[in-house]
Amino acid sequence: MFYRLADQYRQFNHDLVVNLQALALVLARRGYMASCYTCGEDQGNASFIVSLAPGHLVRFMVSDCGIAWTELQNDRELMKLEGAEAIAQLQELAERLKKDLSPQVKAAVLH
Repeated sequence: MFYRLADQYRQFNHDLVVNLQALALVLARRGYMASCYTCGEDQGNASFIVSLAPGHLVRFMVSDCGIAWTELQNDRELMKLEGAEAIAQLQELAERLKKDLSPQVKAAVLH
């Protein structure tokens, strides 16, 4: 039973990393500074970072040891969440960014 659960966890991490990579690409195309770095060949570990505004960063880490969301502003930690709460916060971010216009479009609209 535990081997099966471990395998399911590895598959879950892999799926999460693939989605983080896609999110980073979409955000970068929309003008955000975003990246997703993976560790190892199995793509079960990753570090996703996006700059939402000057001095405002979100870091999402996926590893065999767990999942964590850290939000920083001016190098100070605003919020740190782990596990299901971290994933829920990532979903909220993705939904919010889907609704927002890219920074370049906003600038064109304002001028």
